Amino acid sequence: MITNTAGISTSQPIMKNQCSVVRAFLSLMLLLAAAFGAQASPVFGPWTPFFKGIDHAVGTNDPSIPGSFPRLQVVHCIRVDLKDPDIRLLSTPKAPNYVAESRETLTRSVPNFLKLNGLQVACDAGFYSANPGGSDPSSEGLSCEVFGLQISGGILVSGQTAADAAGDPRYASLLFTTNNRPSFVFNNRPPGTNIAGIYTAVTGYYPIVSNGVNIGAASISGYPDSWIHQPQPRTALGLSQDGRYLFLMTIDGRQSGYSDGALDSETASWMLQCGGWNAINMDGGGSTAMYMADSTGNPVGVNHSSYLPGYGRERYIGSHLGVYAKPVPAFISDVSANPDDTAATITWTTTDPATSQVQYGLTTDLGSSSTLQSGLVTNHAALLSGLTPSTGYYFRILSVVGSTQFSSSNFFLLTTNYLLTNAVFDLTNIWSYTSANLDGVKWTTPTYNDSAWIGSGPGALWVDSRGPNFSGDIPIPLLTEMPLDSNTDYPYRTYYLRTHFTYINDLPGAALLAEVYLDDGAVVYLNGFEIYRLFMTAYPAPIYNSTLATGYACSGGNASCPVDFVVPASALTNLVQGDNVLAVEVHNFNAASPDITFAMSLAITLPADLGPELSIGSSNGIPVLSWNRGGFILQQASNPAGPWTNVPGPVVSSPFTPSVNSSPCYFRLKK
Repeated sequence: MITNTAGISTSQPIMKNQCSVVRAFLSLMLLLAAAFGAQASPVFGPWTPFFKGIDHAVGTNDPSIPGSFPRLQVVHCIRVDLKDPDIRLLSTPKAPNYVAESRETLTRSVPNFLKLNGLQVACDAGFYSANPGGSDPSSEGLSCEVFGLQISGGILVSGQTAADAAGDPRYASLLFTTNNRPSFVFNNRPPGTNIAGIYTAVTGYYPIVSNGVNIGAASISGYPDSWIHQPQPRTALGLSQDGRYLFLMTIDGRQSGYSDGALDSETASWMLQCGGWNAINMDGGGSTAMYMADSTGNPVGVNHSSYLPGYGRERYIGSHLGVYAKPVPAFISDVSANPDDTAATITWTTTDPATSQVQYGLTTDLGSSSTLQSGLVTNHAALLSGLTPSTGYYFRILSVVGSTQFSSSNFFLLTTNYLLTNAVFDLTNIWSYTSANLDGVKWTTPTYNDSAWIGSGPGALWVDSRGPNFSGDIPIPLLTEMPLDSNTDYPYRTYYLRTHFTYINDLPGAALLAEVYLDDGAVVYLNGFEIYRLFMTAYPAPIYNSTLATGYACSGGNASCPVDFVVPASALTNLVQGDNVLAVEVHNFNAASPDITFAMSLAITLPADLGPELSIGSSNGIPVLSWNRGGFILQQASNPAGPWTNVPGPVVSSPFTPSVNSSPCYFRLKK
């Protein structure tokens, strides 16, 4: 895996272009002064390339200047070239187990939406309602209804339905075909416009710019809303007159001394300055957020949202719009990584012949370097060796021409991990259980005698004061009922469980994989040592019988979804060959919670040694060697018994065309 984003050569200038519509905007303002007030706002700063086909500009105003807007405003605009062949758009995709008008998408923050989908730019888009939480849910991954039309990857996510129209009508839709040809439908009422051939679509509230005219003030009467038409943080989407450019614009607000927000007409004025000819107002307020990816794929805030200072995170929302793009062309381009488990091959190109070297490490400080290849070439390959399986590494490229050194920004790769997975037990595994208070008792150790416990039985183990599976949404059988507290007719706060399993394979490199159906929190022990906590206070805080869970995994607090966790080989120091004891204490979320549920499946993984596959083909009668894994050096010999030597280069990337001669030659790959 490689995250490949804006790797601009440190010695290359960044081209800047001035915004091109100032004169047209000033003429327009003179014509519309009677309707919107004789106020002007400053011009945007220069356009700066973020990625290939994506530029960024910032605008600010000073309310003390006569004729300026009366509020302090900081505006960010992303200009996307829809004619760039490498630009692709993504709106929030359909949720798993999709249900129209209910579970259409899942809640995600804008930065997580960007990172999870490998995007280069992302912002909030349409309006939504999460369950639970409405417009301000408390967690990610919750079911969400999207208001109005939304299409992602050619798949209908939310239709323009009568149900939407009867609830929170949102009719201003922006649509794109598969080749990014855009169109606005300002009044997309049910049953909606023809969506044949539409690949991406999002819907906002109302138009603010139409055919180059600021109609923001008209939205007050056309779309009555006592809140949204006040000065607010804003997100708006616009298109240039020729349809070439998509504009993603945010205006920060609710931050006194920095940016106070904007009215609809002010938002429209900023959009006109960017070059927008048509535009719509999207969801805004605390949802307004725009992010870009750094060179390692991590999200970086473009604007300063009003939600972040108060909560330490961005709002979890149900509708996003993102953009895929390639890096800005530079001296170093086409950087690619082909990682294996303990090695990786890095390839790149340069505009002129140059040397080849890669710096790499576990952090952005790097610290290690590949062997310097002093030959001057334009197609480069370098081998990184001695890496750790299933581990992330940062790296950057160094190429030298004469006395000039060019370097890329940091990239990121993840080494593979070839594993053999052995199932240990499934969700119906038998556990001993008790509700006794075991504070101070060493009940997790292998030598502890649990024969006096209440009983034992297969998972899922459960207790519910309302009856079995009262909520009706637990997807696994409830096989073993545990007792209620007779003093309260509610479950005990904590139940203790133990089981045994036998392990006979090698210990080095072994890791645990667990899947749990849990209501609500748990602490897991192996042979007397704690190995994991689920929805409990963080380690090393002590856990007592009276300790309550800090949360739960699934909507409604029921065991309706699986929770997976891994104990990596580096942390699994107490697994033994032979008999092992796994112990779990399950804690309720509050003293009056009516139910507790627990079931677990367990598997153990071990590293697997898989050899590479080297194949030979021909192109116009000339032999060509190829292989599909990175991290190997090509070697040659005149006899299968050797001696073997590295093919001059060395050759570390596929394909390779060997020299043809009359003598037999054998090839192999070596790590």
